[in-house]
Amino acid sequence: MQIKHGRIRILLGLLFCFMACKDDALLDESLPIANQKWEYTYKPAFTVRISDISKPYNLYLHLRHTAAYKYSNLYLVVHQQYPNGRKTSIRIELKLAETDGRWLGKGSGNLYSRQVCFANAYHFPDEGNYVFSVEQNMRENPLAEIQDVGLRVTPHTGH
Repeated sequence: MQIKHGRIRILLGLLFCFMACKDDALLDESLPIANQKWEYTYKPAFTVRISDISKPYNLYLHLRHTAAYKYSNLYLVVHQQYPNGRKTSIRIELKLAETDGRWLGKGSGNLYSRQVCFANAYHFPDEGNYVFSVEQNMRENPLAEIQDVGLRVTPHTGH
């Protein structure tokens, strides 16, 4: 009898873990930058399908760069194409390092990963597919030591 209760507790614990670890992202995708050299002409694009416009969403940019990246920031232009074809663009500064040179984000070996929310509690106006493309907007072309760039879209939870 005790063995059964022990197994049930383990199964319930595992089930709780899986439920707590559920990722509710509508999109979480990264695309590589060829040879770690980001050309102006390469604009990684991400498509997200929005079916519930009553909910707010958080939009995050994520970027991985090497320790040899020579700037403390990165300017990007995020282009958004709506389901009706309308287009908008915003310029974003992604801070990558402290003023003393310490990298922000998470590091692993020679790579550093940084994720930043650029739209908090954003309401999409229409249902359908939205296409986001990300353009590097620095003075250097190609921009060296960028590994990949990505977009994450999650429901806003109020926190």
